[in-house]
Amino acid sequence: LFAPAICIPSLNMQNEEGERVDLYIPRKCMATNRIIHAADHASVQMNIGHVDESGVFIQGRFTPIALSGFVRNRGDADAAVNRLATKMGFLKGVAEKNTFLG
Repeated sequence: LFAPAICIPSLNMQNEEGERVDLYIPRKCMATNRIIHAADHASVQMNIGHVDESGVFIQGRFTPIALSGFVRNRGDADAAVNRLATKMGFLKGVAEKNTFLG
């Protein structure tokens, strides 16, 4: 008459040191400061590589930029990347010409 009780294991994830870690850590869009939800399949994260004075990529050095699907759907992703890269010092004099979410 009754189904047996099913024991569901706990979903606590631990690293090698025994510290609890979360299953999902949400990201924030760097252009709008909105939280990027797990169901936002249009969002992207790209890594801008760091280079030395001669323009050669420095192995393992990069800056991540996360953009939500909202920004991409509006067609403002290129302007957002230009604005963020100028703000971070990767570009000079490009973002002033572009408007974003205005």
